[in-house]
Amino acid sequence: MKEILIEPNEKQKRFFESTARFTAYGGARGGGKSWAMRIKFLLLALGHDGISILLLRRTLGELRENHILPLQSLLKGIADYSESRKEFSFRNGSRIKLGYCDTEADVLQYQGQAYEVIGLEEATHFTFFQFQCLTECNRFSGRMKKRFAPRMYLTCNPGGVGHEWVKRLFIDRRFFEGENAEDYCFIKSLVFDNGFLLKNNPEYVKTLEALPDARKRAMLYGDWDAFEGAFFPEFSYKVHSCPDFDVPKEWLRFRALDYGLDMCACLWLALSPEGSVYVYRELYEPSLILSEAAKRITALTPTEERIRYTVASPDLWNRRQDSGKSGFEIMTENGLRGLKKADNSRITGWRVVREYLKHNEDSPPRLKIFRCCENLLRTLPQLRFDESVKEDAADKPHELTHAPEALRYALMSWEPKEAQKADNPKSFIYSFEKQKPKNDGYRSLINY
Repeated sequence: MKEILIEPNEKQKRFFESTARFTAYGGARGGGKSWAMRIKFLLLALGHDGISILLLRRTLGELRENHILPLQSLLKGIADYSESRKEFSFRNGSRIKLGYCDTEADVLQYQGQAYEVIGLEEATHFTFFQFQCLTECNRFSGRMKKRFAPRMYLTCNPGGVGHEWVKRLFIDRRFFEGENAEDYCFIKSLVFDNGFLLKNNPEYVKTLEALPDARKRAMLYGDWDAFEGAFFPEFSYKVHSCPDFDVPKEWLRFRALDYGLDMCACLWLALSPEGSVYVYRELYEPSLILSEAAKRITALTPTEERIRYTVASPDLWNRRQDSGKSGFEIMTENGLRGLKKADNSRITGWRVVREYLKHNEDSPPRLKIFRCCENLLRTLPQLRFDESVKEDAADKPHELTHAPEALRYALMSWEPKEAQKADNPKSFIYSFEKQKPKNDGYRSLINY
């Protein structure tokens, strides 16, 4: 018999008592998150015979230091640990499995597995793709004799690649189709709530107080709006998103494509007479071969829509070794007409995107995104700066780059050199008209 004495603070008690589908805890440094997660899972394992629990950190090193070693000490004499399986086994049939997801692909190792409870430590270090994949594993495992509602527990601080999706769900409480508000619970905990730390390490508060202002607001006070590092700080869901509406038939329409087997991202865009660009439809689907992608894009385009062109990444014109044909040829053969090479100048392209996003009280942005385009609205604010090239966006996690890349191709297709100098947005139309072959069958855009 081993006695474990726990003395949780009030915020930790709320975390222990929460049975919400998704519970997030923390929001700042020093709130006692890791300890609360370990104790919560210990209570679940002892209180529910046969329960399967998965506890994840982003890297193996973090997993070992933050959970494997502390749990080995805590559970000595209570549960047996297998290093090869990284799993604690309890006498009542319960188990706590520990894992990590260093890359996006690592999460796929859990496909087909089932856990009644999943924990994400430092959830903002995980991408939304990883979170979504793990929700598919959060189900009845078949080992329990009594009914148990599957649930996930998250701990988090502002910052990291997952900042935007955690903030959207738990702080802003802005939900997309299929997400239910009552499923999400956030328990904010600051260092000031952690009496044990204040008593035994009071100088830690002074360390947090000495941080630069923006980081101090995030890490000491849990301010999710203070986080610095977003590649497009100009982006605002409230400002740049708009309700869907019927795009007038006379508006010029075009598409932009970023193709990859891992993800095919295609955007449908329309230009208003005032020169504003509206993204009104998207395709965001993995595992489509070139011919399938071409057919999906054409199928999503109503016959009455007149698409002027589809701008796509230049590598689509490279020949494939397997067929001897280029992606351009394969897609054209499968019905996707009007393809043209994108200008792939990254830094210049991102500057153009920034110009379309910028806004102030007197000047609205020139880019609007329909709310049905969930993936563009989700990934654009998650882009971070490249650590090596400060004016470029990071290309990892790769899942976040596809829709923004397509947007960059689209806005660059209006001849960026002219666009940067032009005062009148309609000159973009004229610029494109000058480059357009005379026999392409399109009516003149000059007088549009």
